[in-house]
Amino acid sequence: MFDRLLDAAPYSLRQTEKEPLLLTGLNELMRFHTERCPDYARIINAAWGGLRPYRAIEDVPFLPVGLFKEMELSSTAVSSIVLQSSGTTGQVPSRIIVDPETATRQSRALIATFRPILGESRLPFLAIDTKDVISAASLTARGAGVLGMMKFGAKATFALSAALETDRQAIRKFVDANGSKPFLIFGFTFLVWTKLYEQFGDGELDLSNAVLIHSGGWKKLEAQKVSNATFREAFRARFNLTRIYNFYGFVEQIGSMFVEGPEGLLYPPNFTDVIVRRPGSWEAAEPGEEGVLQVVSLLPRSYPGHSVLTEDRGAILAIDKGIDNHFGKAITIAGRVAKAELRGCSDVIAASAA
Repeated sequence: MFDRLLDAAPYSLRQTEKEPLLLTGLNELMRFHTERCPDYARIINAAWGGLRPYRAIEDVPFLPVGLFKEMELSSTAVSSIVLQSSGTTGQVPSRIIVDPETATRQSRALIATFRPILGESRLPFLAIDTKDVISAASLTARGAGVLGMMKFGAKATFALSAALETDRQAIRKFVDANGSKPFLIFGFTFLVWTKLYEQFGDGELDLSNAVLIHSGGWKKLEAQKVSNATFREAFRARFNLTRIYNFYGFVEQIGSMFVEGPEGLLYPPNFTDVIVRRPGSWEAAEPGEEGVLQVVSLLPRSYPGHSVLTEDRGAILAIDKGIDNHFGKAITIAGRVAKAELRGCSDVIAASAA
């Protein structure tokens, strides 16, 4: 099932084709994790009335994302790495167990998602980050993101020092050497803005052959009145950079990335999907109605992260429009959820694991 969804172009399946395939895979994952993760089995039994076949994606039980900060949930006995959410200083990070099988699934999903954008050949790679982010003892979401995109890159250059200071000389040298052909820039949105855009003046760099992929950090930029549209126009005007792709993802489902497509909307690839839920009742919302995002994915097998209620608000704005061969749901992200909206749901489910 996973292979079938992965082998197709990432947004090629219409919703009516995609949902039955996803549902079969999700039902299998429910059984798999219930059998192998005792804490997860207790949650399903206590909070959801036990395991049963689910007839629709919106019926599949979910875990609130905050639960991964409280518990280390594992469905594998194989030696694994632990990914941590980057988190704000002082916050408890999520801890995600990734064994070789799940790492391979995540890698294949990443390649399937970005290959249509980046092509078959590895591109010279400029990371707007420090090399330390991939060599730390504990790998964070930022580090995992850089490592993931390095699969598409060659001759990697890191633009920042260990102290996150911009190495202007290294950036200039990279662009001079590689700027005449396509090359890849990757970084988290706030770093790309503050460490690249704000460090060079208009026309100082010619990035017309670059493909920029970025994500995260929007809250800080929105406080500075930098919207996605403002971001895109600023890079076009200053650097002649027009191929820009924002994406939505989170460490609890790493590999499941919703990439910016037509009309600036975000599209879940074939092996994942999104449900919007009304806070409080947790019923599925109607298209166009804003609520809390639940994301389902066929990737996680080393931990029960296949159905996660996020802390993000959003809405489904289109289904199966087919622009540029993008089918399925198209969403927009509205921001973070107020903690009070999630507290009741999270408390009930967390208590079920005790």
